[in-house]
Amino acid sequence: MNVQHRSGDTKGEFFIEKVGSVVAKMTYSKLGSRQIIIDHTEVSDDVRGKNYGKTLVETAVQHARDKQLKIIPL
Repeated sequence: MNVQHRSGDTKGEFFIEKVGSVVAKMTYSKLGSRQIIIDHTEVSDDVRGKNYGKTLVETAVQHARDKQLKIIPL
């Protein structure tokens, strides 16, 4: 399972694609330069119960640790 990451000036997302379509994603907003607010997580019914959501969370936490960011869940 390969988690991809996109980041813009004020928002970003972690997502997983399966056969060319996004089946799970977690979006966030940037709060200054040291915090992100995770505001939405979505997992397709097709992959529910297969730890896709957990993988997104673990990837976001590792990203925050690597970048020394604080996560604020919403």
